[in-house]
Amino acid sequence: MKDISAELIEQVKQAGIDGRKLQIVGGGSKDFMGRTPTGNPLNLAEHSGIVSYEPIELVLTARAGTSLTEINTALGEHNQRLAFEPPLFNGQATLGGTLACHLSGPGRPWNGSIRDHVLGIRLINGRGEHLRFGGQVMKNVAGYDVSRMQAGAMGTLGVISEISLKVMPKPAATVTLKYNMDATQAIKEMNRLAGLPNPLTAACWFNDQLYLRLAGARSAVDSTVKQWQGEVLEDGDSLWTQLREQQLDYFATQVPLWRFSVNSRAEHLWPDENWLLDWGGSLRWLRGDFDVETLEALAKSMGGQVSCYRGGDRTQEVFYTQPKVLRELHQRLKQAFDPMNIFNPGRLYSWM
Repeated sequence: MKDISAELIEQVKQAGIDGRKLQIVGGGSKDFMGRTPTGNPLNLAEHSGIVSYEPIELVLTARAGTSLTEINTALGEHNQRLAFEPPLFNGQATLGGTLACHLSGPGRPWNGSIRDHVLGIRLINGRGEHLRFGGQVMKNVAGYDVSRMQAGAMGTLGVISEISLKVMPKPAATVTLKYNMDATQAIKEMNRLAGLPNPLTAACWFNDQLYLRLAGARSAVDSTVKQWQGEVLEDGDSLWTQLREQQLDYFATQVPLWRFSVNSRAEHLWPDENWLLDWGGSLRWLRGDFDVETLEALAKSMGGQVSCYRGGDRTQEVFYTQPKVLRELHQRLKQAFDPMNIFNPGRLYSWM
């Protein structure tokens, strides 16, 4: 069997010698994210497979090009799962791309993001060095947390070759409740319920409907259903799958899709626009053509940030504007890991 890691390292070294830029490609499922990709493709599709899986220890290690579908299948045989619920994007999503884009599903506020589940990685830097950070147990995560630093870096700091992460058991029972209410009511209700000692694991609102997911021990779920009443949604799992995969009608649009990360208790502003609220109110989607500066001011008033998730002009900046001090920090990290600016140039920001 050929050594794919060695081939990747050789390609990185040769790119440095030739002065070429590299576009890191996995399954291609998230090409729409970030600024327009540039550079020669560095394909990780063949760098795949589960390296090790210890169900008793709740730890899995896989190569970056491994599809999430393959990982979910292996975990399912032991009634386990990726608790951060990453989108599969028609089976094309890979583990490395999911970490690079920092994608998590509806349970993010309760179960954590992929960054919270990563224990360690292997990374090829811009010098062609194959480095290891973190480990396969929590106690090994010390010093500079380079592993979790890759979450959302869009591949600009190096080629993730391998990832170790913790996995979790599947809940014994899951029920989805539905309520009729407007967004302002829903925000108050989601925040109120999130503070109670009940097995709430997801909360979203759209089309004047609030949806709550309860998951955990059967007794706790059944007890909460009785307390909270609401309409039990048949095949509720399908709703959360469609939300996770962005397959709801809301996401079927040709206009730009904006992603707000804000204070969950923030007031519902611009009520006449087309919104979808997720993560208990801390993730808010907005559809339409808007001025970036206006939306950044709106996000700031809600205690957060906004980015153009999909659509629009991808040659312009699509992620939120960084303060000067954070911009300088990003550039210093880029210089440390990728001094010749080989990896995904400009994919995250034009100045990286």
